[in-house]
Amino acid sequence: MHALDLLLCRLLNHANRREYVGRFFALISRLGDGVLWYALMLILPLLHGISGLLVSVHMGLTGLVCLIVYKWLKATTSRPRPFMVSESIVRRTPPLDEYSFPSGHTLHAVAFSLVLLSHLPEWFWVVIPFSVLVAASRPVLGLHYPSDVLAGAIIGAFIAGCSISLTPVPGGFP
Repeated sequence: MHALDLLLCRLLNHANRREYVGRFFALISRLGDGVLWYALMLILPLLHGISGLLVSVHMGLTGLVCLIVYKWLKATTSRPRPFMVSESIVRRTPPLDEYSFPSGHTLHAVAFSLVLLSHLPEWFWVVIPFSVLVAASRPVLGLHYPSDVLAGAIIGAFIAGCSISLTPVPGGFP
């Protein structure tokens, strides 16, 4: 399994050798560090009033749970990043922390997107393409294995699903 994961990572990372591809995914990754999500949480109340504020709070609380789970998993698994294992993998940007599993960028992107869309589905065309690009950026930049990204997406979806199920009004706030 690890050999397949490393092979897929090498194939995806190969695109990073093109300067414009590497720069594009480095920008996406930087925005996925939280920049876009926190900006969105600040903008939602301006665009949607009190319901936007409630959505932002819901996203923030979900993000806090994601952060706790993500930090615990990183410390527990201690999986080295692909560029540390294979010299053929080119790292484009510095990692935010030491370990690879799971992809926190993907975990948060999926969780934030699902929470937002459970309340404001009209944001689909913004957050879904962005989340897919964030997920793709991780192996392209040499920072994560594809399995890290898949696990991050599954964990983020699970946490978001639990969070959404606790929302007082099914389908969103009034």
